[in-house]
Amino acid sequence: MTLSLLLVVLIVGVALIFDFLNGFHDSANSIATIVSTRVLSPKYAVVWAAFFNFIAAFVLGVGVAKTVAKTLHPSVANNETVLAALLGAIVWDLLTWYYGIPSSSSHALIGGLVGAGMTSANFSVSVVNWGEVEKPLLGIFLAPTLCLGLGFLTMLAILWLCREMHPGPLNRLFKKLQLVSSGVYSLSHGGNDAQKTIGVICFLLVGQGYLDESRLAAGQIPLWIILCAYLAIGLGTLSGGWRIVKTMGSKITKLRPVDGFAAETAGGVLIIAFTELKMPVSTTHSIAGAIMGVGSTKRLSAVHWGISARILWAWLLTIPASAAVACLSYSVLHPLIKLCGG
Repeated sequence: MTLSLLLVVLIVGVALIFDFLNGFHDSANSIATIVSTRVLSPKYAVVWAAFFNFIAAFVLGVGVAKTVAKTLHPSVANNETVLAALLGAIVWDLLTWYYGIPSSSSHALIGGLVGAGMTSANFSVSVVNWGEVEKPLLGIFLAPTLCLGLGFLTMLAILWLCREMHPGPLNRLFKKLQLVSSGVYSLSHGGNDAQKTIGVICFLLVGQGYLDESRLAAGQIPLWIILCAYLAIGLGTLSGGWRIVKTMGSKITKLRPVDGFAAETAGGVLIIAFTELKMPVSTTHSIAGAIMGVGSTKRLSAVHWGISARILWAWLLTIPASAAVACLSYSVLHPLIKLCGG
């Protein structure tokens, strides 16, 4: 095995570690509502979410992966660029996990790619395919806004349809229905987020000559890449991220089973729609927006807007922060890899 091929294998491994951390970091998105409403214990909730994360590989396509793979021009698809981009995303994910802030792994990855790509091209903006970057940037605003609106409307519709039901039977009904809604949300989470790692791996393999660009354009991605990415995110979800579960499940607003069902349904449906449109969006933004929308149907003061503002700042900082870490990482990695002949 040549040194160049060995580096590619190692970087693919780092990409799968990022995917694992994505699942670990975002597991709260999938299980926060069913745990906080006591539908499932954390132990069983993560198994439930991880299962649907994985089977998304056989349900949803690879449109998001193709979008991510086209973020940068193939001329900068070298080992150090991809590794620096992944490090930028991983460092930011770990920081926000440590402080219990539900930031976006998706935007951290995009920020890492842009930061590393521009650094490798002497800060030239021409290596960034801005038409593709516009999609996740648009998602920063569309995902939480639409999920907030749909969460609000879904909750209103449920309250109207169930207006004659007493609280006891209503809670028992939605405890069962929440298993379905959490499954839909976990499916959407796996389908959108695992594809981002698939896209990064394909970008690297195309740049290094191990995957034909025409096959990627036709959506003919090797099965081993797809299965490895979905397995990694599923295992990450299985490991859980309890710090963020607390924020998502109780600190934004107090949730009942009916609230959890409305939030998960709104978030899951919209993420699947974004995935079909080949848009990499933040599952974190989506479920947080849906929870805020559901909480707003009680009264505006039911949503802890101070916590929400803290989350918003994390959202806005994610891309520039991960880009900065990726830039620094590239500056260190580039001379080292060149010294080693990679």
